[in-house]
Amino acid sequence: MTSVALTLHPERPEASSVAQQLIEWLLTRDHEVRLLADGAEALGRPDLAVPDDNLAAGADLAVSLGGDGTMLRTFDLVARSGVPVLGVNIGQLGYLTEFEAADAVPAVEKALSGDLPVEERMMITTGIERRDGHLEGSWLGLNEAVLEKKAQGHTVRLAVHLDGVTFATYAADGLIVSTPTGSTAYSMSARGAIVDPTHHALQLTPVAPHMLFDRSLLLRPDTVVRITVVGDRAANLSIDGRNLAALGEGDTLIAATSDTVARVVTSGTRSFHEVLKSKFGLKDR
Repeated sequence: MTSVALTLHPERPEASSVAQQLIEWLLTRDHEVRLLADGAEALGRPDLAVPDDNLAAGADLAVSLGGDGTMLRTFDLVARSGVPVLGVNIGQLGYLTEFEAADAVPAVEKALSGDLPVEERMMITTGIERRDGHLEGSWLGLNEAVLEKKAQGHTVRLAVHLDGVTFATYAADGLIVSTPTGSTAYSMSARGAIVDPTHHALQLTPVAPHMLFDRSLLLRPDTVVRITVVGDRAANLSIDGRNLAALGEGDTLIAATSDTVARVVTSGTRSFHEVLKSKFGLKDR
């Protein structure tokens, strides 16, 4: 018997419909199914609910039914346990979700049989060093850590140190530290480079910088990035869209490559360039 963790967007009817199909298919084959509390409530299956902390324990596969946000939530719950995640796209662009709803059951069947490749993606670990030296964190992210202005109508000043060496102080709406996977998320909308998700690098991208230097930096994967709030304008920290903390003057965000990797189940049939072309609707001339 194998154990499958299902996560779903509880407000999308199609996600619930696909989840019901998968649950029936899995249970009739004597597989164990686990759901988070919100998913179990949406499906009317309280018997399958487990606490968040128990979702990954002993699981063989996690299946995410939704968009990239649901995938990011799933990785936050299972990546530390090394559980591979299969993403079913029930959203819009869905860079992380490899499979469509109609292919959910055959894709899960192939994944459980070991017939689909698993791709490893780099993740980042982040923490906060407060002005008084107190440490908070750490938090894990697949896409990015974002330090962004708290007050509307003002920039925030952020001093960047790379491997302990002062680089520059930015006046901007914020700074993004992203992984290659995250290069097609917020960093892309801030005009950062698009990077193959299997690459190993960190990217530092300013958001609406009020300065002449406005370039995104592609850094070695072993770079330690420290970003300190300068002045009395506070900044908010979010990791993969999760708001986690506020930083004030003298507080520092520390971001680096994590030892934990995300394991993504892929179809093995399309390259990153083909996926990118498809998502953007690029045409041959």
